[in-house]
Amino acid sequence: MKLPRRQFLHLATGAAALPATSRIARAQTYPTRPVRLIVPGAAGSGVDIVTRLIAPWLADRLGRPFIVEDRPGGSGNIAVEAVARATADGHTLLVVITANIVNATFYERLNLMLLRDLAPVAGLTRDPTVMVVNPAVPAVSVPEFIAYAKANPGRINMASGGNGAVQHVSGELFKMMTGVNMLHVPYRSEGAALPDLFSGQVQVMFATITAAIGYIRAGQLRALAVGSATRAEALPDTPTMAEFVPGYEASNFRGIGAPKGTPPAIIDRLNREINTALADPGIKARLADLGAVALAGSPADFGRLMADETEKWAKVIRFAGIRPE
Repeated sequence: MKLPRRQFLHLATGAAALPATSRIARAQTYPTRPVRLIVPGAAGSGVDIVTRLIAPWLADRLGRPFIVEDRPGGSGNIAVEAVARATADGHTLLVVITANIVNATFYERLNLMLLRDLAPVAGLTRDPTVMVVNPAVPAVSVPEFIAYAKANPGRINMASGGNGAVQHVSGELFKMMTGVNMLHVPYRSEGAALPDLFSGQVQVMFATITAAIGYIRAGQLRALAVGSATRAEALPDTPTMAEFVPGYEASNFRGIGAPKGTPPAIIDRLNREINTALADPGIKARLADLGAVALAGSPADFGRLMADETEKWAKVIRFAGIRPE
């Protein structure tokens, strides 16, 4: 399916359609009741952690509770449908993750499409994936791991948070660029995969740094490389994957989306408050500790990122021949 990228970006920048007086009035009265933040992940996942960091700030600034609702399952489609079908009044929002973008190519037929049926509100964070292995794996660097994997084709189990999840496509990108053969083992969530990675039932995962960093620091997992173009501030001694595999980049992003048709005044107000939160020293410090980088910008900026990432991961999915289970 060809995605309506140009149409999506046009919608993201169309906030000027309402008279200024009406827009200001809507923004001043919003919200009138608790706001639900629908998270396409399980409790304790990286997206859950970041959302629960931002939610109290928004509640304090906007004067109503921001309730975090974890809706894992369906590769994130359950959460997208819950928001896209909600009333477009800003009281039900989606926490967008990379998996939602991947689904545009991963599934041939979807009732609802992120780029078509939701409006971008604001970015939250962008953080690299990190290649982590069980400490028993006899490799302490990416070149050593590649050599080990090529000597044991098909015998290394690569965990992910689900078929098509960011951990999966990041691993497929690695396989595509290095020629190694690993067996993909999908779990219902990233958090569900971690215990088997600790125990050695699976050997490697391209985890989100926010979910894995505590285990790396505790010595339960060994980090071989981060997927970002530059080294992560939270793991300064861990090299980038591109230092060994030129051109490799795999990062996870999070942001906020709203049902299509949500008044631009509400989107604008949410965008301002989220950007203010991301500039707060306390929140910035906490995000840095998690390995995440603030992704401030306009709704249009976030819309462009989603469109660009859709095109990037589509190439990996088609090359690897990834299909839903």
